[in-house]
Amino acid sequence: MSRIVMTQALCAAGYEPLAQMGPIYVANSGNPSEYLEELQNAECVVVRIGHMNRAEIEAAPHLRVIGRSGIGYDSIDVAAASERGIPVVIAPHCNADSVAEHTLALMFALASNLVECHNEAVTGNFEIRNSGKMFELKGRTAGIVGFGDIGKRVGRLCRAVGMDLLAYDPYCTEADIKAGGARPCGTLSELLAESDAVTIHTPLNDGTRGLLRWKELRQMKSTAVLINCARGGIVDEADLIQALREGIIAGAGLDVTVEEPLRPDNPLCAAPNLILSPHSAAQTREATVRAASMCAEGCIAVLHGQRWPAVANPEAYLHPRWKQDAAVPAANADQDGMEARK
Repeated sequence: MSRIVMTQALCAAGYEPLAQMGPIYVANSGNPSEYLEELQNAECVVVRIGHMNRAEIEAAPHLRVIGRSGIGYDSIDVAAASERGIPVVIAPHCNADSVAEHTLALMFALASNLVECHNEAVTGNFEIRNSGKMFELKGRTAGIVGFGDIGKRVGRLCRAVGMDLLAYDPYCTEADIKAGGARPCGTLSELLAESDAVTIHTPLNDGTRGLLRWKELRQMKSTAVLINCARGGIVDEADLIQALREGIIAGAGLDVTVEEPLRPDNPLCAAPNLILSPHSAAQTREATVRAASMCAEGCIAVLHGQRWPAVANPEAYLHPRWKQDAAVPAANADQDGMEARK
């Protein structure tokens, strides 16, 4: 029987199918180094919130698959997994609509100065309505950094509001960006200078870490807002706090931060004109069910010896342990899963 370790329990749509494969240990901790003994017999580790580094992978001699109940996998040492022929199962597109809608929610909230207005209204300060901070999104320009699956969905929602679109993505062709209804920008600087709302939808990697620092924030309009529903670390947080304090930009909405969860004394918590959500963009009921079920289905397929296509590291199948051909299941065989990383 297979043994499964979960950093946190999946919802029933993912937990119940995996439970049929064998005993499950739910750690309620995103740090597998705290329960290395449980990894000794694990054939499958499911990471919902947490990490899986090289040392933790090496501490699991029987490990055959790592599951991520989501799209991103920057918290998993994919190279270490590939070296052992361990596929890292992901759930492409599972939360794309949820993240796109949350992005627009933050954009609307910033444009309406909603959080400050609420906080002041409940104290009886109705004069906040005359702050002059509110503006309409219709006729404004949305600048989308990263025009992959989520970026395109955000673009469709922005167009529906009546916004013009700019997009910067060095991995997309101009034709692809134009087909998505946006005007291509040759440089990030061009997009920042022309946009009224800049929204980030790129993966976190060596090329995007610190993508927006003081220099880039200075290139934005003083009336512009910034939204990040991608990954903490793409925006330099210290520089963002300074930009908000000095009025370099008008506001920001973050669903992701470097430190998660945020300590109350984190300087972000005191930054002006900043709306924070607790990495909850992908946590709608619908997205949670899709992520859990897709993750479980892929892990089960790999445990049965099948080469599941929706993985972060198809190179894992080049390992000698995968010498024999294996059937690929038809259900949810998302061949363009890699594009969904953005």
